[in-house]
Amino acid sequence: MAKLPYVAIVGQTNVGKSSLFNRLYGSQEAIVAREPGTTRDNVVRKITVTTGESQEQTEPHTASFWLVDTAGLKDAEDDFEADIQEQILEATELADVILVVVDSTMYPSDQDRRIAKTALRSKKPVILLTNKCDLKGSLMVDEFRRLGIKDIIRTSAEHNQGIKQLTEAIVGYLPAAVDTSMYEEQPLRIALIGRPNVGKSHLFNTLAGKQQAIVANIAGTTRDVNRVAIRYKGKAIELLDTAGIRRNGKQEVGIEKFSVLRSLAAIDEADICLLLMDVNELSTQLDQKLAGLIKEAGKGLILVVTKWDIAEEKDAFTRDDLAPRIAHEFAFVPWAPLIFTSSVTGQNVTKLFELAEDIVERRAQLIKTRDLNDILQDCLHKHPPAGLKNTHPKLRYMVQTDQNPPWFVIFGSNLKLLHWSYKRYLEHAVRDHFDYIGTPIMFSFREKEKSSVPRTAKTD
Repeated sequence: MAKLPYVAIVGQTNVGKSSLFNRLYGSQEAIVAREPGTTRDNVVRKITVTTGESQEQTEPHTASFWLVDTAGLKDAEDDFEADIQEQILEATELADVILVVVDSTMYPSDQDRRIAKTALRSKKPVILLTNKCDLKGSLMVDEFRRLGIKDIIRTSAEHNQGIKQLTEAIVGYLPAAVDTSMYEEQPLRIALIGRPNVGKSHLFNTLAGKQQAIVANIAGTTRDVNRVAIRYKGKAIELLDTAGIRRNGKQEVGIEKFSVLRSLAAIDEADICLLLMDVNELSTQLDQKLAGLIKEAGKGLILVVTKWDIAEEKDAFTRDDLAPRIAHEFAFVPWAPLIFTSSVTGQNVTKLFELAEDIVERRAQLIKTRDLNDILQDCLHKHPPAGLKNTHPKLRYMVQTDQNPPWFVIFGSNLKLLHWSYKRYLEHAVRDHFDYIGTPIMFSFREKEKSSVPRTAKTD
């Protein structure tokens, strides 16, 4: 499965970066509807856009990418904070395409020139957006050519001007997806995700069998993605240790802010994510958000309660009491296994490898179309979907179109009337028949006339 590219929006404060970010995100045509419990931090959004015809292509083209908002970056206020050039440099290093935003009502400043120079130095594709072009006093494009950026688009986030041209330009610059499954052996990539100081680096070291990360009691010690290649029972495994993700209000500017981005990049790169939670500091809301990020990215998920060796009042009753409580709090990912570990004693550490390998096998299984349609017809017979007075959704045919994660497409008519609870009902039915422990499964619903239902299907 190819890694999604990143598009970063950079620029000074008050030039409209957040408005452009929201406009691009709000104008997307989502393939799969959002479900409760799958929220994403506002620094990154997954965007899916469809561009129209061009000279090279006559069919619409759908592309997906992560859109990164660097809104709120400002000059350093003290020695602890990184200055704006370091912040912009972080964004340009991670991005595949860079959008430099300026206020079209103001002449380019020295700060604009420094930002543009930093973006161009990255050798990545750079697009200059002269935003707020709808306002009186907006300057001509020629006034901004001195910034040295060749591609310039006049935009107005508020009035949706230039947005279509922008999305087509972005898609034109996105790197071609590379299918890595063709190579002889791809390592199983396992990412350790969680809040700061929950034991990610310690577990990383224990799993790796040697001291690879700096372990400290100071929250946020790991700022970048640390990785190591190992073998477990002859299987190649790559471990990814990520910086801790803090709540929005506690994110520092600069390096701390972009540790979030690097963690999300690790989620995107991984096959399986271990969501680590300190047994003595369970933080329901943030841990739920992280689980939602992993689910939305379509990755395998294992809920890992760490530091079990120092748990207060640790005994069998505590474990039996905690497990149902955690299961209730993570009810939107009921398929995620829960395990209690200790990096100090080694309790259940190697079992994480076994669980991860089992989940990978489940994610790769391919279900026969006949079996899927037997399930679909059984669901329709037991509980037909509700609709309006004289119009009801008609579900005609189901096929599996992808693996890692498993993806199913259901063809029918009047599918806009299909309630989200019925989609969940169909997912439960598939899971009841096939073991998909540890992985989300995706559904797409496509309008199709009965007479033209295909025998095979392919994902966008």
